[in-house]
Amino acid sequence: MVEFVVELWAFLRERKKFWLLPIIVVLVLFGTLLFLTQGSALAPFIYTLF
Repeated sequence: MVEFVVELWAFLRERKKFWLLPIIVVLVLFGTLLFLTQGSALAPFIYTLF
């Protein structure tokens, strides 16, 4: 996993695609949020946001 992050950072730096970084961070945060709340009592409230 660490190798993937290092390679992704090298790609973004070399190709000057820093505008992709906020998109990637938001997608990872949403994925983590959905993964952590799956099966919990908070899930119905979070799903109503989307």
